[in-house]
Amino acid sequence: MQCHYCDRDAAYAAERGGVKVGLCESHFRDRVEELTESEGLEALREQVDVTQTDRES
Repeated sequence: MQCHYCDRDAAYAAERGGVKVGLCESHFRDRVEELTESEGLEALREQVDVTQTDRES
């Protein structure tokens, strides 16, 4: 699968409503950064049960 934004191979794929979109590593990071800077991350947290566990190093 190819990245939705460029010609590189997709490292990640997301699917919604039967439509699958691929993202390369670089564009995936860009999208995550955009989410963290917007209210979208909070909306995503509300939709997904995010549980953080403590790990011993």
